[in-house]
Amino acid sequence: MHGPASPGWLLVALCTATGAYCLLRMRSTVEEQRRSAGGEALMGFGMAAMAVPAAVVSQPSWAWPGYAALFGAAALRALWAARRDPHHLHHLVGASAMVYMAVVMAAAPGHHAGHGGPAGVPLLTGALLLYFTGYVLLSGVRLIPVAAGGGAVGWGDRPELARACRLSMGIAMVAMLITL
Repeated sequence: MHGPASPGWLLVALCTATGAYCLLRMRSTVEEQRRSAGGEALMGFGMAAMAVPAAVVSQPSWAWPGYAALFGAAALRALWAARRDPHHLHHLVGASAMVYMAVVMAAAPGHHAGHGGPAGVPLLTGALLLYFTGYVLLSGVRLIPVAAGGGAVGWGDRPELARACRLSMGIAMVAMLITL
């Protein structure tokens, strides 16, 4: 993505840590945790790969179409899963946003992709920024306070950590959209 290297590396670290925790959640004994953890791990690691600062490491020309194909497949899977669980609509929006960012980066590496909305922000970028900003605010509110469960709970079964991961990925998405 475009922008300074230091915040880019922080974004890479945040998304990698989030993806790693989502992999831990895939081992949970709670089906609800396992169900969405794989898609969220893919998003975390994919966001980390796409957030690598362009000034430091230049993505190969085939990477952006590859990201678009990968996240396009993830969007189709989320669309299919949304028939049973509306939570997957958020995964559909997230994967579609990643496809959009990959297409923009493939079309215009090194500079902004075109201007369409107010103050030069493309309309789709602005709509995605509004969606993810709202998601971050709502996720932050949902983090406070979480009722403590009785007994020992494994790392993959902690709902407050899953919510914190979703919040951090939402914040990362906002940061990536801003630098687009």
